[in-house]
Amino acid sequence: MKKLTCLLVLTALTLSSFAQNFKMPQTTEVWEPKPRLVVPAKTAGGAPSDAVILFDGTSMNAWQHTKDKSASKWLLKDGAMLAKNGTGELMTKQEFGSFQLHVEFNMPLDSKKAGYPNGGNSGVFLHGKYEIQIFDSYNNEVPIYANGMAGSVYKQVIPLANAMLKPGEWNAYDIFFTAPKFRYNGSVETPAYVTVLMNGVLVLNHFEIQGTIQYIGIPSYEYYSGKGPIALQEHGSEVSFKNIWIREF
Repeated sequence: MKKLTCLLVLTALTLSSFAQNFKMPQTTEVWEPKPRLVVPAKTAGGAPSDAVILFDGTSMNAWQHTKDKSASKWLLKDGAMLAKNGTGELMTKQEFGSFQLHVEFNMPLDSKKAGYPNGGNSGVFLHGKYEIQIFDSYNNEVPIYANGMAGSVYKQVIPLANAMLKPGEWNAYDIFFTAPKFRYNGSVETPAYVTVLMNGVLVLNHFEIQGTIQYIGIPSYEYYSGKGPIALQEHGSEVSFKNIWIREF
């Protein structure tokens, strides 16, 4: 009985001490590790100090064609790279895991004359698999299904807003992507997630990506390393790109 009494007293004292500690601000202060230092850009849309520059307007050396890994055949013009019809998709030589990506793009002035599907049609592929759609959705003037508009994860989700600028004006995507994780047997442990700002407007908010993009059929995941390239689609339309940078997290 004495042992039980002593144990109860010790437990009460421990709980009392624990409770008292939580009345001190130091109890909930965490001092390490310190976040790494990153110097922000001085201009809007500029690359921070830890970013990998994928295109700065002078060279396409970071890119290669997806089909055969040959050098880019896109046109370098006025500090932008232009998707020439028939040249095919580009992808980065480097692969990335989870990241923040900035990319600016411009619709051709005659995109509406071309009509769907080639009227200002392109896309940014994350890990080469998950497409953030690029389309001339300005003012909803070119008819297309809502989950195929600019800002959508193509055929998976309707964007929260249409913030597209008119052809001839530069749009910006800021994309925050969390890579999927796979178990040893190839099943999905955690899916990929994406948040997208279009011209500073939130159009996707932590959306759970359903799998690899499918034009026909239901998307699904297939096992891979969890890293992949950034790809830019050439879809018969001369969409221009500039100021592309990425930072892994």
